[in-house]
Amino acid sequence: MRTTACLLASFLLVPALAQTPADVPVFKITRVKSTIKFAVRASVAIEGVFDQWDATLIFTSDHVEDGVLDVKIHAASVNTGSGFKNDKLKGKDFFDVEKDPYITFHSTKVTQTGPTTFDIPGTFTIRGVSKPEVLHLTVSGEGTGHGDIAGTMAFDRKDYGMNSGIPFIRIADRVEVTVDLKGDRVSGPPLVYKQ
Repeated sequence: MRTTACLLASFLLVPALAQTPADVPVFKITRVKSTIKFAVRASVAIEGVFDQWDATLIFTSDHVEDGVLDVKIHAASVNTGSGFKNDKLKGKDFFDVEKDPYITFHSTKVTQTGPTTFDIPGTFTIRGVSKPEVLHLTVSGEGTGHGDIAGTMAFDRKDYGMNSGIPFIRIADRVEVTVDLKGDRVSGPPLVYKQ
């Protein structure tokens, strides 16, 4: 598919909390209030959410740019509100969930672009095809220990082998992914970010 870098990590849940050093920030996402959505322009609206996904943001220091973001989406959890659209998107012409059940994003860098904005370049993989893409984030809630992370990423579906359409529906090539995440710092110091 608003705060400071100290809440960038609230995007994610670090799975092995016991192994995380005490001098690095650890964040936990409030999953029930968070969403990962997608939309594509079409003659009949195609938009939906993914109901199952996991994400981690692991820091090696308290500097925001020392984070590594991993997102793993269960492609079969796509939910457009239409069984017909869901089935088409899960099929071999689109997500091909039987062959490649996950959609993933692995960051290669974290760059602060403004007081509350970040670019996260990384490797995006769908249908077994990997390409470089950039996730743009805005964070809010500085100094409160909790906050919101809103972000977007756009990609061309044909770059990933999704060349087909849906009968009687014209579909654009550009797909927009939107994240809206709520999280809390559960241990460690606040992140250090550029002023």
